[in-house]
Amino acid sequence: MDALELLHNRRSVPADQLDDPAPTDADLDAILRAGVAAADHDGLQPWRFLIIRGEARASLGEVFAQALRARAPESDDAAVAKQRAKPSRSPLVLAVAARVDPDNERVPAIEQVLSAGAALNQMQLAANALGYGAIWLTGPNAHDGQVAEALGLDFDDRLVGFLYLGTPRTEQPPRERPDPARFVTEWTGARAYESL
Repeated sequence: MDALELLHNRRSVPADQLDDPAPTDADLDAILRAGVAAADHDGLQPWRFLIIRGEARASLGEVFAQALRARAPESDDAAVAKQRAKPSRSPLVLAVAARVDPDNERVPAIEQVLSAGAALNQMQLAANALGYGAIWLTGPNAHDGQVAEALGLDFDDRLVGFLYLGTPRTEQPPRERPDPARFVTEWTGARAYESL
């Protein structure tokens, strides 16, 4: 598959449809190398990748359950159980974060976070190129300070999401893509504004 075909046919596979085998160590290394090739203004290398597999997935599930109870104490047992089960839906999860330097005068925090997002996207594409299924998930856990703290992130760090990885249980059907023309306007220069 060439690069454009890979980009045009990128698909997410639902986490609960990802089975073993997870990426091998060699394939995981190739996936991570794709991540660190992401655009990175000023060479800050703000990326942090946490590999979560085996029993660590259950530990992360406990973190998710506790975080839900803290942010929504009225949650019933079924909602808590659902959070607890999330990380175990696939054999491997990568938590991807930006180690943000809020005092950097050349590179705003948003660019540091965008670099981590670009790294996550490139890792998903690399996983697809290697024949694995993947899905980038966020939701409340990606924006929860208690989850970030449990993952060892600092106050200014930003979790950009969780990349669930495994082998797809079934082949994913082709996905209809929008016509890019719907999102494009050709800019031909600044408008001349009349003085008030």
